[in-house]
Amino acid sequence: MKKRPYNVRTLTLIALLAALSAVLMTINFPLPFAPPFLKFDIAEFPSLFAGFFLGPAAGVIVIMLKNILKLLLQGTETAYVGEIMNALGSILFTLPASFIYKYRKNIKGAQIALITATLFSSLTWIPLNLFIGFPMYGTLYGLTTGDIVAMATKVNPLITSTFTIMLFGILPFNLVKLTATSLVTWWMYKRTGNHLRPLIGLSEKSNTSTPS
Repeated sequence: MKKRPYNVRTLTLIALLAALSAVLMTINFPLPFAPPFLKFDIAEFPSLFAGFFLGPAAGVIVIMLKNILKLLLQGTETAYVGEIMNALGSILFTLPASFIYKYRKNIKGAQIALITATLFSSLTWIPLNLFIGFPMYGTLYGLTTGDIVAMATKVNPLITSTFTIMLFGILPFNLVKLTATSLVTWWMYKRTGNHLRPLIGLSEKSNTSTPS
């Protein structure tokens, strides 16, 4: 059966989730072991929820709208570097989880989706930072990789090199952040998914049913 396009109610839900995600981006704080430029938040929760509930494309739309809203309301302090990195990282988390759950809509499928996406995205953030993030921030602020490592060493003495900033900074930070996001999404999705379905005009036989 051909999938129906989004109706007004689903588009409204996507817009609301994007707005919530933009708000959650502003509620952030550093973790004691992580480099100071990394801020903990759960802003990927709405895009992951959208990806589970409406499909992978909806999750990506929420991510893009989130960053557009952030730019419109707050502007950029990083010449768009932060927004680009945020969008890349969010997509690399939301898409794998959404695609896995799309084809395995049960408790085990949801668990596999969240665990796989958390591990995949956390590992992917290492080359993203090494080859894209750090060079772009270095160009923007006139910092070398050594300067970035030195900043991280001040909060975590285990960090003494590029390798250790990835091992003891970037990787554990993203594991903690994405695990927390996955747990929040799991909890909220199980409790609200089936209630939302009739409200936005989806039938009981829709493939957006939540695991029980």
